[in-house]
Amino acid sequence: MTKSREEVERFYELMCQGGSIQASAKSVGVSRTRATFFWHRSAPMGLEVVMGPAGGLAGSPPPVGGAAEISGDGSVRRRRLLTSEERAVIAAGVRQGLSYQQIGDLIGRGKSVVCREVQRNVGPDKCYWAPLANRVAHERRRRPKAFKLVEQSGLCRQIEEWMDQGWSPKLIASVLAMDYPPGSIGRVSHETIYQALYVQTRGALRADLHKQLSLKRSRRKPRGGAPRGGASLYGEAFKIGQRPAEVEDRAVPGHWEGDLILGTGNGSAVGTLVERTTRFTILLHLSGRHDAESVAEAMVREMRHLPEHLRRSITWDRGTELAAYERIQLELDAPIYFCDPHSPWQRGTNENTNRLLRFWLEKGSDLAVHTAEDLRRIADTLNRRPRPTLDLQTPAQRLNELLARAA
Repeated sequence: MTKSREEVERFYELMCQGGSIQASAKSVGVSRTRATFFWHRSAPMGLEVVMGPAGGLAGSPPPVGGAAEISGDGSVRRRRLLTSEERAVIAAGVRQGLSYQQIGDLIGRGKSVVCREVQRNVGPDKCYWAPLANRVAHERRRRPKAFKLVEQSGLCRQIEEWMDQGWSPKLIASVLAMDYPPGSIGRVSHETIYQALYVQTRGALRADLHKQLSLKRSRRKPRGGAPRGGASLYGEAFKIGQRPAEVEDRAVPGHWEGDLILGTGNGSAVGTLVERTTRFTILLHLSGRHDAESVAEAMVREMRHLPEHLRRSITWDRGTELAAYERIQLELDAPIYFCDPHSPWQRGTNENTNRLLRFWLEKGSDLAVHTAEDLRRIADTLNRRPRPTLDLQTPAQRLNELLARAA
């Protein structure tokens, strides 16, 4: 489309006012094929999905108007939304190579407003066209908005596949945000996924998909509740307030948090250990019993092979299963710190990991059916899952990096 920039912008303006590609192309003197190619190369995300049956943009054209209005007391009050005139100035400023600060000074706006406008409405060709930016901003404001998980069947199937593997909506949203640009139809927030799960009329996900959530709820649970208190069970043992500062900021690896996941009727259990820095998880196989001696034996067995710098301390809840903590401290040469009574949030890393593990170790099930090999497979699967807290790296990758640096 070898026309002047003014003619190209005229073509875009006609398209954004609802004209067809053929009529708009004819008005500026180019072929329909060439105009179609240029449109798809330049139109920002969000305009492709509103094309009308005649080949133009569906719906009414965006409103135009001044950038300021007069209030009742005679003072000038600036409008929050950018106008078509301001976008024309932004496009001219970008074309001339002006900085965002300089463009903002021309229209009386902050440079951050100009920066967000350009980044949000730039087209695939990396150019900012004022008529297209004005129309896509108009489409973005239209209400009611179409729910993204109604018509995007491919995206729904991908979400279902990941959730069937135990991925949380938050993790899915983070991975999609890394793979797709803002505004893309392949990108969805975790709140949108939850809405589709909890309100079945709002999406095209499977009706039973909520069962893949860690808590398997079909509806939201109201938050609330008062904190509880309790007495200490361990007397002179190390308390969590005595842990060194390096544990809190996760700067030094080798500090672990642990607990038991209990099966039906508390008759079976699996021990869990999570390293705070890498989120690497170890599962303890407790064959038939989960008393103090069994838990101590399993912990020593699984952790004695770790390098000394990766077993600096262990933080545990105040359950009776760790009554043999002195033996564990002696054999692993690692101090054990106990949380305050009824304070599971003090082992937040372990609590969050246990919630993930409930995908395989379901509440109300007999955990004794899982062999040691089963638990190794589950731990390996979780350790190979990308984690948002690790910038979407996996715990296994982080641990391998630490081991490589130590070697």
